[in-house]
Amino acid sequence: MRKTSLIMLGAFLGAGTSMVATQTEFLSGPRAVAASAETYRQLSLFGDVFEKVRTDYVEKPDESKMIEAAVNGMLTSLDPHSSYMDAKAFRDMQTTTRGEFGGLGIEVTMEDGLIKVVTPIDDTPASKAGLLANDVITQIDDDQVQGLTLNQAVDKMRGPVNSQVKLKITRKESKDPIEVTLTRDTIKIKPVRSKIEGADVGYIRLTQFNEQSFDGMRAAIEKLTSEIGNDKIKGFVLDLRNNPGGLLDQAVMISDAFLDRGEIVSTRGRNPDETQRFSAKSGDLTKGKPIVVLVNGGSASASEIVAGALQDHKRATIMGTRSFGKGSVQSIIPLGGSGALRLTTARYYTPSGRSIQAKGIEPDVEVLQDVPDELKGKDETKGEAGLKGHLKQKDTDERGGSSAYVPPDPAKDKQLISAVDFLHGVQKGAANGTQAPQPKPSLPN
Repeated sequence: MRKTSLIMLGAFLGAGTSMVATQTEFLSGPRAVAASAETYRQLSLFGDVFEKVRTDYVEKPDESKMIEAAVNGMLTSLDPHSSYMDAKAFRDMQTTTRGEFGGLGIEVTMEDGLIKVVTPIDDTPASKAGLLANDVITQIDDDQVQGLTLNQAVDKMRGPVNSQVKLKITRKESKDPIEVTLTRDTIKIKPVRSKIEGADVGYIRLTQFNEQSFDGMRAAIEKLTSEIGNDKIKGFVLDLRNNPGGLLDQAVMISDAFLDRGEIVSTRGRNPDETQRFSAKSGDLTKGKPIVVLVNGGSASASEIVAGALQDHKRATIMGTRSFGKGSVQSIIPLGGSGALRLTTARYYTPSGRSIQAKGIEPDVEVLQDVPDELKGKDETKGEAGLKGHLKQKDTDERGGSSAYVPPDPAKDKQLISAVDFLHGVQKGAANGTQAPQPKPSLPN
């Protein structure tokens, strides 16, 4: 029997997930039946326990929740990335990877139990209604926000396009609460931001790998090249810091954007015939300009695929701190109307054949940020190696997490400053293998 499934490469950090259509072969035949017979005899223990709890527990339990908890417990016992997603969680995952939903166009966070606006997204209902950063949302459709989780508040603000939602907000500059009624619209998450650094360096920040990522990055490269001038541009900084992952096909396409040939990544499952290889096609969007890729402890999964491919091909200089180290692949198998199964089915390998599982990508040039005293010790990620039950590697030294701190003020961002300085010090083609002056690693005070 064959069944359609999806492949995930999202980091355990949360936001990013990767999906591409694939086919998963399920065991059939005498050998599978023989193995199943013994397994199902052992499963009678689960039936006995379930029946005892159902009939004798002090209060009547929710049987569907009991079964869901049992399934999820079985999956989470395998590794940190295998799990069961109910129907809602599955829909949310699809929304994240699609990068498009019906909503208001505001980034929000929870602070001291309150829902605070981080920033309204340009040209969305929120920005048109005049919402500002640091506005506090107190009511959504006359329902108090106090006591809701961040996800619950977000769910209330999202909804069908052209439907309306009423918000009550408080603002420091205003004595009285402000009420606004907004009409939901199609919101596209923009995963790519770009700007010019130092007059002649193109900076591209990639926050996640969703369906909009490659098109956004291609547009950013074209825009920066046009604004600076192809003969004047020194190179590009690709910022993958704190990017937790995303769609596998986008990771491959973005890697391919800087390469003319060669393997980008391979995935290898338990059976040798499940190996898949992804290779670059001819055509470098930057026309061979030097590249610096910034990574840190929050760069995981699809981010590590891009960094690993460009590092192995000596196409870019990797700068920053060691990446997260998530080198496994998850297949998402839809279960009808009951959600989906997220199961680790393979490991991925960089072009040179190395697995970064529980090890991460080591930067070519390590650059440490100056971390504020109040954040010291809190800026380090556990990394894959710090997750309970993670996949082990034989004969490989595991490495823990590294700093994931990025200063909010670009003037204090040592990693970005070092990247721009590096590009100013290299000649055309130096990122492809020519030795170039390397800055001394910056150390925190």
